[in-house]
Amino acid sequence: MNELHTRLIALRREFHRDPELGFQEERTKARVAQHLRALGLEVHEGVGVVGILKSGSETGHGTGTRTMGLRADMDALPIHEASQHGYSSHNPGVMHACGHDGHMAMLLGAAEKLARNPDFDGTVVFLFQPNEEHGLGARAMLDEGVLEHFAIEEVYAIHNLPGAPLGQVSTRVGQICASESLFEINIQGQGGHASMPHIGVDAITVGAEMIMALQTIVSRKLAPSAGAVVSVTEFLSDGQRNVLPGSACLKGDVRARLPEDRKALERFMRQITAGIAAAHGARVEMSFNTEFIETLNAPLPTEAVVRAARALQLETLPDRSPMSFSEDFAHFSAAVPGCFLLLGNGDTGAHGQPLHSAEYDFNDALLPNGSDLWAELVRDRLPKPKVN
Repeated sequence: MNELHTRLIALRREFHRDPELGFQEERTKARVAQHLRALGLEVHEGVGVVGILKSGSETGHGTGTRTMGLRADMDALPIHEASQHGYSSHNPGVMHACGHDGHMAMLLGAAEKLARNPDFDGTVVFLFQPNEEHGLGARAMLDEGVLEHFAIEEVYAIHNLPGAPLGQVSTRVGQICASESLFEINIQGQGGHASMPHIGVDAITVGAEMIMALQTIVSRKLAPSAGAVVSVTEFLSDGQRNVLPGSACLKGDVRARLPEDRKALERFMRQITAGIAAAHGARVEMSFNTEFIETLNAPLPTEAVVRAARALQLETLPDRSPMSFSEDFAHFSAAVPGCFLLLGNGDTGAHGQPLHSAEYDFNDALLPNGSDLWAELVRDRLPKPKVN
């Protein structure tokens, strides 16, 4: 273990001890900005933190013509940490259960490596993004004009993957993460006495029929390979012990791999709920809001990630299966070419626990892999000119 690795472990555990929820990452942002300034980077603070590192042969401390962005997420989750260790969360009910503490530490490690040895030609923009978990942070940084202000031409992000071998790099060209859409179905029937259901319109019966019918969309209306998911996660009503409900609300979550499937899912859901409501003499209103769009990787950035991983002799899966979870990095990669990649967190103990588990922990042994991969990727995409 070298001296940088030791310091990155301390930094990662500092972030872990002091987790903050989305758009509340004030102490985290201050620590990130402090670290970047100590490395001599130009720092900009807005909804997130941006560090700028330039290197170029033509102007000495200037820059070549190309600019790339590297993103790490900063927010934690509203989860009470179950594991007990010396750096457990000091913020009750909040923990870094997705590894964003490690993502920040890896990117800060890369910033230090590149600042001390700027063997590249161009500009690296280090993006520390808030509120990834609710899908709002990337959009907020884009709305601030981060891509235009810093002229970012391509963008990258790493996410750790519990259960995968330590340091394994996996990615793919095209869709790598699903979209997430939240729906709400409000049913208005006619309440009544539990002993006389024929007089009213029982909103629970209508809702139950809708729940079962919605499952036929994936099984009968989309191709088996679509990989879509429709989940009803809440069923609320105004019924009581002996009162049939007159109104009910269904809430849930939809995942899709392709935009056309997402649009088809919404269309089928509206058709089914309207038809069932009409059959029972009830009224229905439905909302369908896409929180995360599909994450799409561009060919050239993805090929560069694979080259960088292989140059470091890391195990590499260049065509992994798409993931069912969602990532708001999708907004960055929809604006400029980009690549989202996964880095194995190991498969033992807390390191192999699922993301968002109260028992999960980021693997400190992964910190050098991530920092080295970022630095190698910069050298690949922003090579120094060859001297004749």
